[in-house]
Amino acid sequence: MTEEVKSGFVAHLIELRDRLIKSLLSILVIFIGLIYFANDIYTFVAAPLVAHLPSTATMIATDVTAPFFAPFKLTLFVALFAAIPWILHQIWGFIAPGLYQHEKKMLIPILASSIILFYSGIAFCYFVVLPIILGFFTSVGPQMMTLAPDISSYLGFVLKLFFAFGIAFEIPVAIMLLCWSGATTTQSLKEKRPYIVVGVFVVAMFLTPPDVLSQTLLALPMLLLFELGLILAKFYTAKPQQESKE
Repeated sequence: MTEEVKSGFVAHLIELRDRLIKSLLSILVIFIGLIYFANDIYTFVAAPLVAHLPSTATMIATDVTAPFFAPFKLTLFVALFAAIPWILHQIWGFIAPGLYQHEKKMLIPILASSIILFYSGIAFCYFVVLPIILGFFTSVGPQMMTLAPDISSYLGFVLKLFFAFGIAFEIPVAIMLLCWSGATTTQSLKEKRPYIVVGVFVVAMFLTPPDVLSQTLLALPMLLLFELGLILAKFYTAKPQQESKE
């Protein structure tokens, strides 16, 4: 390995380190700005559950430290979610110099779409899925049972759903990238549609809590997003690379 190659490799490592530090600092700054509102944030996230609780029931904390750490943990994840556009900007800044001009023009819309779709998945989960799931679970128990959900257990349940729906809504982006890179084609994906339908339900089973309702509410949007990805992927078919002459 020549000295020039070594120096270039070290420069890339230094740039990667700097961008990782910037990403972590952005999460820290947002977290510090939100920590004062930690309890309010948890109240907002718990609202879909509280709306379905009986008037005499409340949420409980089975751990002495839970009233502090549950809102603290949630605020940290909120800071992470809020920093995603900046983190993706840092990733783009690292890989963009190695791309051709036509590749940049094609990938910028995909990058923007991935951010919008991720937030859309979380919003869909909060405003549509959670009220349906929680309304169902709070209405099927025995009448002699007093429902008192634990704040830490509820937080883990909600965060798992948020991640599942945020990632699942990235399906159109994944399909476009696969077709653009030449790894597959829209025709090939259409031919494998029956297997993909089965695979979607299997993935939903692992990403959601162990109940059929959550799995179905995740699998159906995934199938719709798969069809949307097939439509959009027509504009991202693999083409021979056109290297610019210098």
